[in-house]
Amino acid sequence: MAAGSGARKRSRGEVEQRAGGALRVRVYAGLDPLSGKRHYLTETVPAGPKAAKQAEKVRTRLLAEVDERRNPRTSATVNQLLVRYLGVLKIEDTTRNGYERLIRLYIRPLLGDLSIGRIDGETLDAYYAELRRCRARCDRRARVDHRTDDEHECDDRCARHVCEPLGASYLRQIHTVLNGAFTRAVRWRWIGTNPVRQAEPPPQPPPDPQPPSPSQAARIVGAAWNDPDWGMFVWLAMTTGARRGELCALRWDRIDFSTGVVDIRTAVAQINTRTWEKDTKTHQRRRIVADPQTLALLRAYLQHAAQTCASLGIELAEDSFVFSGAPDHSTWMKPDTVTQRYSRMCERLGWDMHIHQLRHYSATELIAAGVDIRTVAGRLGHGGGGTTTLRVYSAWVAEADQRAASSLAARMPVLPVAASNGDGTPALPAATIDVPYSDSPYRQIAADLRAAIRCGALAPGTEFPTVRSLSARYSVSEGTAHRAMSLLSEAGEIVVSRGRRAVVADREPAES
Repeated sequence: MAAGSGARKRSRGEVEQRAGGALRVRVYAGLDPLSGKRHYLTETVPAGPKAAKQAEKVRTRLLAEVDERRNPRTSATVNQLLVRYLGVLKIEDTTRNGYERLIRLYIRPLLGDLSIGRIDGETLDAYYAELRRCRARCDRRARVDHRTDDEHECDDRCARHVCEPLGASYLRQIHTVLNGAFTRAVRWRWIGTNPVRQAEPPPQPPPDPQPPSPSQAARIVGAAWNDPDWGMFVWLAMTTGARRGELCALRWDRIDFSTGVVDIRTAVAQINTRTWEKDTKTHQRRRIVADPQTLALLRAYLQHAAQTCASLGIELAEDSFVFSGAPDHSTWMKPDTVTQRYSRMCERLGWDMHIHQLRHYSATELIAAGVDIRTVAGRLGHGGGGTTTLRVYSAWVAEADQRAASSLAARMPVLPVAASNGDGTPALPAATIDVPYSDSPYRQIAADLRAAIRCGALAPGTEFPTVRSLSARYSVSEGTAHRAMSLLSEAGEIVVSRGRRAVVADREPAES
């Protein structure tokens, strides 16, 4: 198609000649639902001998997109889409606050001004790669990160910038926000397809609960009980596995001392300085059975609270909060205050911990004690019938399975060492480790690990745990752990090489 000096209109679409010989193709695509103005699809074809033919192909393609409704019906930007999306989205205030923070810090600075019609899988893949490189989105030039943007004298808080990637969890949340917004855009017919589905979603970060060890838990409880109010809070968090907001919302009339049931109905949420009472995270009411020691502590704490109120000439109401900063327990504790106090206490003990790890401690101790996953999930308030619990605490479930296997193996009769395979060779190594489980610690550890090897939890050819890791897992000295490994090596269960990690021995299948 030859282009004239001006715009050459067609019944559907037009081609304009631009400066330098380039051609601009423009196709009418209806009214913009945001502005109400006429919306056009435009594309520029570079100058050249075949520019006219190329422009005709572009016009035909754009017309086909309009006919098939695959074209963006609006020139709205990502910013405008997100504003409309958040305006109609029905979510909890705490979730909304998190979404708005992600949009403000990470989405708007890079994608906000782009038209939604120009977002595709390649754009989003490059966007995720940039955030994985540096969460601050630096320009790769050497610079100093100052402690404040105001005029100041630099000190040790002003340091040279070091790129830190944005965490996998945040990337998944950003992907969720974008996917939700563009899904709505497709439903509203702003665009024809969802470009977020064309991008590779950021991988799900592996769960890493990191509960305190039993010795750490003992020190935490000891430090917390210097203040009875704080000690009771930490103890209840550790034994029930309840979330911090759920404990802040707990009232005395929701504890049944006759049956030992703690009724979790609501939680306290907080955004900045605003707090309010709401449903639990999964919108489920759950009843947790407390152990006798916890009930005895709660009775003593109730008596302590009542005596404190009586000394001030006030009465402790039946529906008052268990934990409160008010003398009459009429107001709830702020969740952020709980978090800060716990972190400071652990910092004084020499650890970097947060209060949610007490919830992990409760879960892992229940699993280690042999409690089934559904029961643990019910106490924690996990949905999905235990799917979440199993995913987060899979390592502890595997360890509990190993203990179960080793307990069974320890109660099996001991095979005679002289038993042969029929060809004169012993069926078992001379250095047997099948001994009663109540024997020496290193033999107990060896029996446990042998059971894990035999049941497949430690597969043949895989690296065997180190002496240091075994020492930490079983709370024994490294010398004891080394003796257990020596016994396994003599029994042919593992292969130990100088300067290399020990591996689980390959076991040849027995001939039938």
